[in-house]
Amino acid sequence: MIPPKKSYLHRRVLSFRYAIIGIVTFVYTEPHARIHALATVLVIALSAYCHIAAMQWIVIGIVTGMVWITEMLNTVIEKIMDHISPEYHPRVKWIKDVAAGAVLIAALVAVITGAVIFLPVLFK
Repeated sequence: MIPPKKSYLHRRVLSFRYAIIGIVTFVYTEPHARIHALATVLVIALSAYCHIAAMQWIVIGIVTGMVWITEMLNTVIEKIMDHISPEYHPRVKWIKDVAAGAVLIAALVAVITGAVIFLPVLFK
């Protein structure tokens, strides 16, 4: 017997549930995610301490999200490549290196953005 099809709303709720499970799993299983989590908490605390403007909060949110997204995508790419090719392969190395480079660029942009926002406030 075929189970009844779930309603549209139920499927949407399930998709959010799976996404949240993915985020929690990522944070608890990946060491870099814990580093990003700590950095995120520190940036939010510093933002509150410095009483940054609304537009600066938006910019901090965007660059922080950019780092999280690139780190998560990098992790997915690495896991897929490890699954497809458990042994060393130069093309797999290239793919993983470029994905890691994307995270590095996102993190550097976030650090530079943070410096532009926070340094003038901290050295006032």
